[in-house]
Amino acid sequence: MKKLFVTIAAAILAAGSINAQDLAQATDLYNTGATYLNNGNLESALESFQQAYSIAITLEDGQEVADNCRNIIPETSLNIAKSLGQDKNYDEAVARLGTTIELAGEYGNQSVADEAKALIPQLLMLKGTDLLNSKDFAGAAAAYKQILDADPANGVAALRLGMALASSGDANGAIQAFTTAAANGQKASADKQLANLYVRIANSALKAKKYTEAVDAAVKSAEYAESSNAYLIAGNAAQRAGNNDDSIKYFEKYLELAPNAKNAGTIAYTVGALYQTAGNTEKAKEFYTKALSDPTYGAEAQKLLNALK
Repeated sequence: MKKLFVTIAAAILAAGSINAQDLAQATDLYNTGATYLNNGNLESALESFQQAYSIAITLEDGQEVADNCRNIIPETSLNIAKSLGQDKNYDEAVARLGTTIELAGEYGNQSVADEAKALIPQLLMLKGTDLLNSKDFAGAAAAYKQILDADPANGVAALRLGMALASSGDANGAIQAFTTAAANGQKASADKQLANLYVRIANSALKAKKYTEAVDAAVKSAEYAESSNAYLIAGNAAQRAGNNDDSIKYFEKYLELAPNAKNAGTIAYTVGALYQTAGNTEKAKEFYTKALSDPTYGAEAQKLLNALK
C-alpha cells in the first residue's frame, strides 16, 4: 500500500500553520495505518485510517488523504472480517461484516458493501456445517435459520436445516425444511432425506404398535424414494394390523427390490401363507417354491407344497 508524503512548502504555510500541522498529522496517521496494514495489524491500521480521515475531512488541503481513507477503511474492515472467518470466529466475523456494510455505506464503497453482504450467508453456512459435524444440532439449526431469515429461498440452507432438525428429533420441522429445500433447487437431495426420515418415523411407529401410522409413513417414504426397507416395514405393519391384502402387496414389492436379501425366503413363505389364507392356491404355491431354500421355513414350505398338489 502506498504512503502519502506532504511537503509543507510555502504555499501550504501561507494557508496557515495550524492547517499545515493538521494536514501533516493526518498524513502521518495515514502512513502509520499503511505500515500497520503491511505488517498485518489490521485493527491498528483501521484505527489509524479512521483518525486520519476525521482530521483530513475538515481541511481544505486534506482531500487526497480523505479520499484514500474512504477507499481503504471499508476494505480494511472487510479484510478483518475475512480473517476472523478464516479463524472460524464466525460470530465475530458476521458482526464485523455488518460493521463493514455500514462503513461502506458511509464512505460510498458499494463494491465492498456487496461483497460483505454476500459473505454473511457463506460464513453462517460454514458455521452451521461445523456445528452439524460436531453434532451440535441446535446450534447448527440456529445458523441455518439465520440464513433463511435473510434469504427464504436458500435451498441449501433449508436442506441443512432439515438435517439438523431431523437429527435433533424434530421430525415435523425437518419435513417442513426439506419441503422448502425441494422447492428451491434441492429436490433430489431433499427427497432422499424425506424418504429416510419417513422410514425412521415408520419404524418407530411399528415398534410402538401404531400399525396404521407405520404403514402411512412407510408408504410416504416410498413416494419420495422407493426402498426395500420401507416396503418391509409396511408389510409387517399391515400384517399385524390384519390387513392381509396390503401386507401381500408390500411384501411383494419388498421381494422385487431385495430378491437376494437374507430374509427373502422368510418373506416369501409369509406371502405364500397369506395367499393360502386368502384362498389363492396358485399364488401360495408360487411363493412357497421361492421359500424352499430358506433354512428356517424351507422344509415347512415343501410340506405345504406337497399338501397343495
